[in-house]
Amino acid sequence: MPPKAEIVEILERTEKYLGDVLLPFWTQRSVDRECGGFLTYFDRDGKPTGLTDKTFLGQIRMLYSMSSTHRFGFGGGRCAELATWAADFILEHFWDAEHEGWNWIADRSGKITVAGKVGYGQVFGMYAFSEYFLATGDARGREAAERTYTAICRNMLDTARGGLFELMQPDWQPERPGRYGGDRKSMDVHMHAMEALTSLYEMTGSASHRRRLLEMIDILIGKMLHPVHGTGYIQFTLDYQPLPAIMFAVDWGRDAQPEDGLARPLDYSSYGHNVEFAWLLLHAADVLGVGRQAYAETVRKIFDHCVEYGIDRQYGGVLVEGPHDGPPTLFEKQFWQQAEVLVGMLDAVALFGDEKYWKAFRSVYDFVFDKFVHMGGGGEWFERVARDGTVVDDALGHAWKICYHTMRSMVQTVNRLRALAGQ
Repeated sequence: MPPKAEIVEILERTEKYLGDVLLPFWTQRSVDRECGGFLTYFDRDGKPTGLTDKTFLGQIRMLYSMSSTHRFGFGGGRCAELATWAADFILEHFWDAEHEGWNWIADRSGKITVAGKVGYGQVFGMYAFSEYFLATGDARGREAAERTYTAICRNMLDTARGGLFELMQPDWQPERPGRYGGDRKSMDVHMHAMEALTSLYEMTGSASHRRRLLEMIDILIGKMLHPVHGTGYIQFTLDYQPLPAIMFAVDWGRDAQPEDGLARPLDYSSYGHNVEFAWLLLHAADVLGVGRQAYAETVRKIFDHCVEYGIDRQYGGVLVEGPHDGPPTLFEKQFWQQAEVLVGMLDAVALFGDEKYWKAFRSVYDFVFDKFVHMGGGGEWFERVARDGTVVDDALGHAWKICYHTMRSMVQTVNRLRALAGQ
């Protein structure tokens, strides 16, 4: 274990940054007083870019972020107010009353512009509204979470092979194959379904929700991890044969359009995504009451793979991706992967007590505050930097990059540092 004085020093710095810098960035800039909901596009100076569309993912992540931050005792009540503000806008504008489920993109006023049923969004609806109820007690949160769960069970469950269909048309009919994604499954959506079901089960205590969560965990561990190295594949056939990952044509509000035929190698894995799965799995174990040791060897492989290959020993931070068993191949660094590895490495420290995990945490933590956190723009994190920290993408906010990863990371980091410090 690291010296307690070192833990306390980092803890106090993180608490101050979260409360005095990161949280005010969003509470003071993003609230759309004119139309409701949140404006999410901010340039490197923390100023609005002029884009005003509202993606379901951006709005639902704001709901989660404000709810979770309030639930863990931050924000002095302001986050609860903004969580309710988010819920009001989402419930009024995004639910599809004809087909059920959540629509995907709206304009500033809330008029739907993209009505496809994206599985990623549906599971986030279940996740965020469960968290909202747990944080505020607003009965609308429980109702919306359970309504979303019902829609998912009716329309997304693959009853023949298990798991979830992910990309569908507005009436839930399957999307076309290939670049439209109708013939693929992903670890990403199933991982977020796991975290959503964790919060849902925490909220309801329902035996059926518990069974569904355990089923999702079994699919992730048994079908979506490399059978030897324990790292995650990205995309699969509907019967879980790993496929070289492609970018889908679905509009995320910002990402570039896919190029036909362009796929990443099959033999690669994302360090940050793997570690995010690992700490979410440990959290699911806590909520299930099964004990973290039940999944210790599963997560140990993931943590060790990240430490061995993903942590940049020259510059610090965590790299993007590389083979399942070999050195990295992509040397840029993305904000969200840093955020997730911070949390995961603290879980590894607590679970295994090995100094290498603390060193990995410090490598990422120091790199984040030196290279990603942009105090000149109000204190949010840049989207993406080169290996040495040179800024590649200077966006501080956009269609899906709100405070979800950064604020959740800081809240969860504070909680874990407090535990390590004995507070």
